[in-house]
Amino acid sequence: MCLQDRHLGDFGLSYVTISAKIPRRLKELLDKYGIKPSDVIRKALEEEIKKRIIEDLEERAHKLKHKLSHISDEEIARIIREEREKQGEENCTSSSMQAPS
Repeated sequence: MCLQDRHLGDFGLSYVTISAKIPRRLKELLDKYGIKPSDVIRKALEEEIKKRIIEDLEERAHKLKHKLSHISDEEIARIIREEREKQGEENCTSSSMQAPS
């Protein structure tokens, strides 16, 4: 597998090129049907990444569930309510400090 960095002008986007060997017959079929391998590969990689991220989050949520199992639903609701109220107060304070339009 070959990786090559490529930067695109002023857009600040950075890409790498990944190459892979495929059977000649597969390449012929890609050409025959006008399939752009880069689009297919990009979509497949994005789907695999999404799948792995979801698996990771599910595993972390499972571990967290066990760590937090001793906290009651009421306690969790109280903590969330307090945090929301605190954030609301911070938003009011920061918006009152801005100059009027």
